[in-house]
Amino acid sequence: MIDLSLANNHLEGPIPSSFKTLLSLEFLDLSKNNLSGVIPKSLEALLYLKHLNLSFNKLQGEIPTGGPFGNFSADSFVSNRALCGASRLHVPLCKYKTEVNPNWRKAKYIISGVMSVILLAAAALILILCRKRNVKVVREIASLHQVLWRRVSRLELVRATNGFHESNLLGTGGFGSVYRGTLSDGIDIAVKVFNLQLEGAFKSFDKECEMLSNIRHRNLIKIISCCDELDFKALILQLMPNGSLEKWLYSPNRSMTILQRLDIMKDVAFALEYLHHGYSIPIVHCDVKPSNILLDDDMVAHVADFGIARLIGGGDSMTETMTLATVGYMAPEFGMEGSVSTRGDVYSFGIVLMETFTKRKPTDEMFVGEMDLKQWIADSLFPDAAIGEVVDADILGAEEDGDFVSRRDCLSSVMRLALACSATLPGERINMKDAAITLTKIKTKYLKDCGGVNS
Repeated sequence: MIDLSLANNHLEGPIPSSFKTLLSLEFLDLSKNNLSGVIPKSLEALLYLKHLNLSFNKLQGEIPTGGPFGNFSADSFVSNRALCGASRLHVPLCKYKTEVNPNWRKAKYIISGVMSVILLAAAALILILCRKRNVKVVREIASLHQVLWRRVSRLELVRATNGFHESNLLGTGGFGSVYRGTLSDGIDIAVKVFNLQLEGAFKSFDKECEMLSNIRHRNLIKIISCCDELDFKALILQLMPNGSLEKWLYSPNRSMTILQRLDIMKDVAFALEYLHHGYSIPIVHCDVKPSNILLDDDMVAHVADFGIARLIGGGDSMTETMTLATVGYMAPEFGMEGSVSTRGDVYSFGIVLMETFTKRKPTDEMFVGEMDLKQWIADSLFPDAAIGEVVDADILGAEEDGDFVSRRDCLSSVMRLALACSATLPGERINMKDAAITLTKIKTKYLKDCGGVNS
């Protein structure tokens, strides 16, 4: 077993130590349950584990440090009862028991009683204030980012980017520009500055700031802060040193192996699966494309740009989404009916999956009349040997190569998955949960067929 997701299942009791026998496990999600007790130290034996989510449980005790735990971030342990461990995980340092004299024990109980009264009074006051202000919704993870949140002024951003100098410009999007910068405490950042002269810029800023502040996943871009001044709006984001997937696909001095491309698209699949199925209200990104897939130091992919994202059932007008979603990646029902659903993101994912392995944009000039990227791919799958005519020549290799058949079979499977995601009718598309599982199986089979060679 490689992937195991038991999130939102109302599980109770301790985490079974028997998980240590799942040695091939790469993805384990136990979030949003009622699990209690300590995190078993035996999980350190899961050396292939890349993603762990134990958030929103009632776990306590020391977070293990061995094996894969050295690679996990604070995202894996958010909102638990009493975890402790390394400071980088944003939990208290573990305190070891020492002898306490009887007088201090008494004082401790007195202090606890006083603090309880104060906290109850404070809670009552907050409740009264909230009712007075007609607060409609208490979001389930509204306080999630408070640990990392910090205030950043416009002046500090000007200094961090050397006056938004052109040499620090990383790119330009629909609502503004993104700059590289370094804060006074040495944190490298990306600053997305909104052009407030553009129609919809204010709404896009509010939407993206709200979305990124209330969702959290290993493969979603992380927000550090929002700078919200009267005539200046900016998002301060985690810097992605390796740029976008688009740059890696089309820069002549960059190349990626089959495995790198599989891993990147698996990351994107996990991010979209979380948005669609891991949140109380499904979130539709609405603009999945290579330029919105950013890569960190380890080539781990992070989905970015939530400026036109939608909460299903949020009651927003669809006109703006129809206007701003990118041609070529936009599902047919977006453009024809203005219909927004998670299936639209699945369609976009399928198109990006094709592009990642062919290096052909859906808007390439070769696609005219009835011929488009999907049809071109579909034609290449019958017979299988024709797959070599459409995929990126850098990754297939020559027929004389020892693992040529493994590569061809892997790429054929990827293209079939891409077509299943990008069916014309929304009801005929698979969902992101199934897409993520299928992509994981394709990678596993490829590694087995080629003997685990990183090619």
